[in-house]
Amino acid sequence: MNELIMDDIGTHFRAVMRRFPSAVNIIVSNKDGVDHGMTATAVMSVSMEPPSLVVCINNKTFLHEILLNQPTFSVNVLSAEQQEISNAFSGQVIPKERFKIGCWERHSSGVLALENALAKVVCKRIAAIPYGTHTLFIGRVIEADVKEDHIPLLYENTQYCITSPKIN
Repeated sequence: MNELIMDDIGTHFRAVMRRFPSAVNIIVSNKDGVDHGMTATAVMSVSMEPPSLVVCINNKTFLHEILLNQPTFSVNVLSAEQQEISNAFSGQVIPKERFKIGCWERHSSGVLALENALAKVVCKRIAAIPYGTHTLFIGRVIEADVKEDHIPLLYENTQYCITSPKIN
């Protein structure tokens, strides 16, 4: 396939993926005692037996390097009221200041988790599968918690949104 056709496919695929509404998550780990996190939407369950999920991280990010070398990470699903946290971890706030926004608690594994997240999952990395520009990090769940009364923060077509009532 020539380069022009591949570029066209890439452009169309990017437009398609922008229309996929996704939950907004903060992925957190640490290296040498320094906590680091970033906003991510590429998160999904892998298996219920054993309970596990996958996060997809661009291989040019600092978090990518950390996840390759650290055994635990947390996935913090944001609620509709936590857009400020998403913005901070998307690069609007320098990394060493990000954890001053929101209430973070240290899990017994050593990783930080957002205390009032809609859901938080702490995982032990069991695999890292590189593909293209990203790596799929598979984590076995070691703890999970959800707040049933929260509304999730979603991201679709470069903007935040929330769910609407059920359609009958």
